[in-house]
Amino acid sequence: MTRIKLGNSREIERTMNLKDIEKELASIKERNKRVEADKTWETSWFRVLLLSIAIYIAATLFLYFQGVSNYWFAGLVPAIGYFLSTQSLPFYKKVVGKKIC
Repeated sequence: MTRIKLGNSREIERTMNLKDIEKELASIKERNKRVEADKTWETSWFRVLLLSIAIYIAATLFLYFQGVSNYWFAGLVPAIGYFLSTQSLPFYKKVVGKKIC
């Protein structure tokens, strides 16, 4: 039997049988799989390269319509900046984590 405490100090008693616990455990495991898949996507090289290419295309088009003479080369600046920032963040995260803890 478990007690669940609600906001205004009311208590509800509820019995959890083995099937309820198994369902809860299965839902937690399923959620963990989704979270791991999301984390894998967030840190993947494919995602970083795909976004870098999209940034390059968008910046190049913007610069082209603004009349910048060397728009092909100038479009590299934000794309390379994004790429470098995403690759350097884990390093800085470790450095800051060591100093804080």
